[in-house]
Amino acid sequence: MKNIQFEDLIVFEDENYIVVNKPPHLSSLDERAGESTSLLQLARLYDPKAQLAHRLDKETSGVLVIARNPEAYRHIAIKFEKRMVKKIYHAVSDGRHDLDDVLVNLPIAILKKGLVKIDYQEGKEAETLFKTVEIFKQHTLIKCMPITGRLHQIRIHLSCLKAPIASDEQYGGKKPYLSEIKRKFHLKKLTEELPLINRVALHAHSITFEDMDEKLIEVSADYPKDMRAFVTQLRNNS
Repeated sequence: MKNIQFEDLIVFEDENYIVVNKPPHLSSLDERAGESTSLLQLARLYDPKAQLAHRLDKETSGVLVIARNPEAYRHIAIKFEKRMVKKIYHAVSDGRHDLDDVLVNLPIAILKKGLVKIDYQEGKEAETLFKTVEIFKQHTLIKCMPITGRLHQIRIHLSCLKAPIASDEQYGGKKPYLSEIKRKFHLKKLTEELPLINRVALHAHSITFEDMDEKLIEVSADYPKDMRAFVTQLRNNS
């Protein structure tokens, strides 16, 4: 992830909070190997007191809140704890699904490999609300509203609905190819077809929370280039 300018990621900023549109393939926090750049590193070059209020998976793009001082961090941490932060994600799932405010309430346990499973004995409570936005030929754009904030919650809950996210091979998703959705598709000789999106097709679309003065902050983030191109191809070939 070279040449990322932190200023270019900012979609909202005041004296207490910065909200950014995190690009895919950028880690939220420093990785153990310590080799690649993280969003936290970039944020602290911009504001030395920066603290991430939450995190997104490395492959997931979209809105992420950064606190600029300890008081702002404590304030939003309490809001998250009390489930007073509203987050909306967009996911492109394999298959056609008509989900009309479907609530999934399945407990999640973390495995050693950084993956999760549904576990009624050891798992922690996890709830997500899903609503179909648009149905394509072989895929569905789904609005995902997590009520709790467990690791990989949206990914495994959609998998449980038999609607795994495109390119999410860890939870049953398949890499999407243009040849599967486009009629009269011709691949040039001696070339290998690349997937329409090469990461989990999940984007944190918007976040809403009350700031320290009880003013409502509502911020949304546009799809990054790969997700935008993927959805455009699905629309054009449905």
